[in-house]
Amino acid sequence: MIMHNKTLIAQFLLLGLPIPPEHQHLFYTLFLAMYLTTVLGNLIIIILILLDSHLHTPMYFFLSNLSFSDLCFSSVTMPKLLQNLQNQDTSISYAGCLTQMYFSSLFGSLEIFFLSIMAYDRYVAICHPLHYTSIMSPTLCENLVMISWGFTVLYSLLHTLLLATLSFCEDNMIRHFFCDISALLKLACSDIYINELMIFFLGGPLMVIPFLLIVVSYVRIFFSILKVSSTQAIHKFFSTCGSHLSVVSLFYGTIIGLYLCPSANNFTVKEASMAMMYTVVTPMLNPFIYSLRNRDIKEALVRILTSKTIKVLFCW
Repeated sequence: MIMHNKTLIAQFLLLGLPIPPEHQHLFYTLFLAMYLTTVLGNLIIIILILLDSHLHTPMYFFLSNLSFSDLCFSSVTMPKLLQNLQNQDTSISYAGCLTQMYFSSLFGSLEIFFLSIMAYDRYVAICHPLHYTSIMSPTLCENLVMISWGFTVLYSLLHTLLLATLSFCEDNMIRHFFCDISALLKLACSDIYINELMIFFLGGPLMVIPFLLIVVSYVRIFFSILKVSSTQAIHKFFSTCGSHLSVVSLFYGTIIGLYLCPSANNFTVKEASMAMMYTVVTPMLNPFIYSLRNRDIKEALVRILTSKTIKVLFCW
């Protein structure tokens, strides 16, 4: 329908991943297993931190929020991708597309904030251990999480409302497996100057400032460890910060590679792999990274399972 020279599109078509038709059932099984692993793994982390009083510390408070954002971030994109692979219905309504874009932006931005907050928490714990309790007070921790939520909600809402003002041409094929803002802007046939301006002035600092805070935090941690110059101190650094650095490297590495070196038109295999890495693989790996390399998490799991087992035995 044409009104005032603007084309109103009722739905979009997600071109999805460049997977040959004969391999789609195989990839459907693989992605379903990855999604279920993501949900189960992050739920276990959240439940352990809630139930075990030994984990009621700032570090694990932030980790529980990171796990929640990972769980939601994956849930925004994966169900639709699985549906598309199963029944070949790649359509998504206009409202559904904007909703998906809003929540993917929201939880992706939250991930950035929580990674930087966790880096600051490790910096205080290692460089100022005597003042850790007073600096990382419950009030500060709650305020940091609330500010992160408040900013990302407004940030995502702004981009969604600005995108809703655009008109789209006859081309309604989104060259992506979810409604990414950059893919949607390529389809707009109205002026996207304001949208790009907001991405530059808000999205740029959102990526760069937290990344710089993470780098500065770990550089200062590293030099603080060097002053001690003991094998035990270096081992403590890698055991305490290694898991977080792994997550940061995976998340930021793929995002920087994807958005700094995009293809001109088509959604290439390289871009698909990078997008899958930060939307699907990283949320799935986080619980394994933190549980396998974190003694506190493993001990909490043993305590919870032991207490439940004992209760069951007494009931019998």
